Amino acid sequence: MLLTLAFFTWLMAKITLEYIPYNTDVGFLRIKQQYIDIDHWRIAFFIHVYASLWVLFAGFTQFSKKLQRNNPSLHRTLGYVYVLDVLLITGPAGLIMGFYANGGTLSRIAFVLLAVLWIFFTAMALVKAKQKNFIAHRNYMIRSYALTISALTLRAWKYAITNTMTVPPMDVYRVVAWAGWVINLLAAEIIIYRFRQKRAKKISLLKREIG
Repeated sequence: MLLTLAFFTWLMAKITLEYIPYNTDVGFLRIKQQYIDIDHWRIAFFIHVYASLWVLFAGFTQFSKKLQRNNPSLHRTLGYVYVLDVLLITGPAGLIMGFYANGGTLSRIAFVLLAVLWIFFTAMALVKAKQKNFIAHRNYMIRSYALTISALTLRAWKYAITNTMTVPPMDVYRVVAWAGWVINLLAAEIIIYRFRQKRAKKISLLKREIG
């Protein structure tokens, strides 16, 4: 799992470098030229792009059991970096961008909902950590990070669709606007369910041993 997350982090860093220091006619921005002169959209975009690297890296480290066990203070610090970035910077910027998504109303609903859920799951992860409910904290972090990597899975779905079938570009965008994060969230719920099953088995075995 960590190798997969490391790959996603590296790939996102590679994509982000295209926009540094301030390139407005590369990558994704080539299809957003109608919005590039809207100040709040442009500011939100570059904030979202630059800050997302910190979210990916900090989130990636949160799933290292070795780090949690050997350096819990660093785990907490990087966790706060992740949470504060999503709640105060990247999440709100993504929400603003969602209202200007290509593909019409259907796509805009998808991206606005993505941003709202991303902020909500991340906030709940913080709340559960403060309450020392670490199982719920882990579950919400899994959901949050599943949405974090949606920027990459969206591109993967777009590549898969455009290279296997002939579909109008805007229709592709409408599909990946939902597939890019809904499938991630379903996968997160499967992972959470498996953790729950493993924990239930351990508790059951422990009760048998005690009994």
